[in-house]
Amino acid sequence: MAAASFRNARLVLADEVIEGSVAVDDGVITALDAGAAQTGEDIEGDYLIPGLVELHTDHLENHYRPRPGVFWDAMASLHAHDVQIAGSGITTVFDAVRIGSDLDMPQMREHAGLLIDAVRAARQQDWLRAEHLIHLRCELPSADVIEHFESFVDHPETRLISLMDHTPGQRQFTSLETYKLFYKKQLGVTQDEVERYLAAALAQHERYSAPNRRHLVQRSRALQLAMASHDDATLAHVEEAVADGVAIAEFPTTLEAAAAAHDAGLAILMGAPNVVRGKSHSGNISATDLVRAGLLDILSSDYVPFAPLQAAFALPQRVEGFGLPAALATVTRNPARAAGLDDRGEIAIGKRADLVRVRLVGGLPVVRGVWRQGMRVS
Repeated sequence: MAAASFRNARLVLADEVIEGSVAVDDGVITALDAGAAQTGEDIEGDYLIPGLVELHTDHLENHYRPRPGVFWDAMASLHAHDVQIAGSGITTVFDAVRIGSDLDMPQMREHAGLLIDAVRAARQQDWLRAEHLIHLRCELPSADVIEHFESFVDHPETRLISLMDHTPGQRQFTSLETYKLFYKKQLGVTQDEVERYLAAALAQHERYSAPNRRHLVQRSRALQLAMASHDDATLAHVEEAVADGVAIAEFPTTLEAAAAAHDAGLAILMGAPNVVRGKSHSGNISATDLVRAGLLDILSSDYVPFAPLQAAFALPQRVEGFGLPAALATVTRNPARAAGLDDRGEIAIGKRADLVRVRLVGGLPVVRGVWRQGMRVS
């Protein structure tokens, strides 16, 4: 990794924005200086921010399964995903891979294996623009989620798991009627088919969710894997997460759950599309309202890779007293710390030189350059 330097930049540091320069050697930031510099790549007054750290994106799976019943080549899917991730300013990404077969996807082990093998092979060949790690999304009501977990947990790329339960009537879809409408529209099925699916899903939840959760928590603790809860809606959900040793509360659906998670010291993660749109796509709490209440730590792309950068630059305009350094921390330093990656997420001496050049065009952040460990990747 060669030395590099950047000058005439608006540097977004942990607590302030300054005009200055950055020096990099062997992939690490070695110097920060305020004011003008004579050498280095001219950033032309654009922002220079830390590379984004993404903990929860479904985007790899969306490339792999672009339509119901259509499965793309896993390596080609990863390539397309990586290009868009890096182009969105994300230099570290936890690719969310769902494990645990369900009634819609009975061959989930095979599909997850293809995606994880693609990430491993691409990392070994060193052609990825961003650094890709694995986030196992564990569907608790699945009969084979433990089998899948044991297949993938020993991979060095696996760094995070989330404990999910998408059973109708649970968490994200507390209303069975709302769930029925969603499922019918999503898959284009009849009302009778919805009712049959609902009955089968509830039966699986009763049989598998609790024992599967106990096993996954025990194994993750032993392996020192970071754990996230998912769609916490009640105080009981948060209390269960705290007892299990969960570090991250993904997408709490109510203010009550978010406040309880915050009081317990969990890092609260919400979707950046929620901020950009001004509301949840499923009718749950607004992420911007959580920012105003001091209850949001991390934003993730969820289903739109560019959304974290867009949301971080939008929040200071929407929330009084919430400056750009604090907003960008939700997509850089905070997710890095929550995942145990203390070497990145901040422009500071000794940190990784993961950097993104951003210019505002009509109020929208435009990525003009991306460096990972000092090397240009986009």
